[in-house]
Amino acid sequence: MGWRSVVIGNPSVLDFHQRALRIRQGDNTAQVPLEDISVLLVEHREVTLTSALLSACADAQIAVLTVGEDHHPNGVLLPYLPHSRALKVMRAQLGMSEPAQKRLWQSIVQQKIRNQAAALARHRPDTVAEQRLLHRLADEVRSGDTGNLEGQAAQRYFHALWGADFTRNQLRFANAALNYGYAVVRAALARSLVAYGFLPAFGVHHRNEQNAFNLADDLIEPYRPLVDAHVLKSWPSEPERELSPRDKQQLVALLHRDIHTQAARQSLLAAVDASVISLGQWLEFASPAVLVMPVLPMTEDADG
Repeated sequence: MGWRSVVIGNPSVLDFHQRALRIRQGDNTAQVPLEDISVLLVEHREVTLTSALLSACADAQIAVLTVGEDHHPNGVLLPYLPHSRALKVMRAQLGMSEPAQKRLWQSIVQQKIRNQAAALARHRPDTVAEQRLLHRLADEVRSGDTGNLEGQAAQRYFHALWGADFTRNQLRFANAALNYGYAVVRAALARSLVAYGFLPAFGVHHRNEQNAFNLADDLIEPYRPLVDAHVLKSWPSEPERELSPRDKQQLVALLHRDIHTQAARQSLLAAVDASVISLGQWLEFASPAVLVMPVLPMTEDADG
């Protein structure tokens, strides 16, 4: 799988030429080898793509993202069942017992809350009480999170990050940046899930019948605080405005920044693949200890 994200922010003609993505913008032409690309984000409305390019992107397991009227990602082209053991993975996924699904969700929620506490420690060091509360809530999460401690943690967490009047449905720069970053990571997870033979519509906690990516929405949870931390670091005191093309490029670039998991330091995109691969192992051994998830250090110095 590739390592580069390509964002098309100007009127362009895109086609497949000599095993590469060819980009023509007026009199200018550039090429990017398909083997280098992981995500192709078509940001501008006046972009023409050939069917040969789309087919080649699917073969190369490239996630092609489109945007809606609000310029946020609204669709993704995914490769169609390229995994050699797809049927075995699907059977294991569909055969997961309810207790196993609850244990998996418990592990995911615990790591999400711990990462939220780390994001506070990094960017709101004066919120010691909230950090301690989040660590306590993480320890108290039960199988299936029957007490909805995830929701309790989220409310305290976002208020500590952006103020007591902050809500996630407000029209403000922070929410726009978070939504865009989440959508990009979600698309990367969907791409990896399909590439490794999973059925992304079948989640362990998210089960919306109108959602084709319930499993991606499960796995993204511990990654969300990493997006939050990225937004806080990149725009610590941003005035209210719309996202610019440069802002969006910076959010897409998060996929290639190094992060920590339990056992390694690697790009976020590589960590996504590691999470999905480990989920297959989790299905085989039913042990949350093998599920690879991002670990946000308490200090930025630990990133180096």
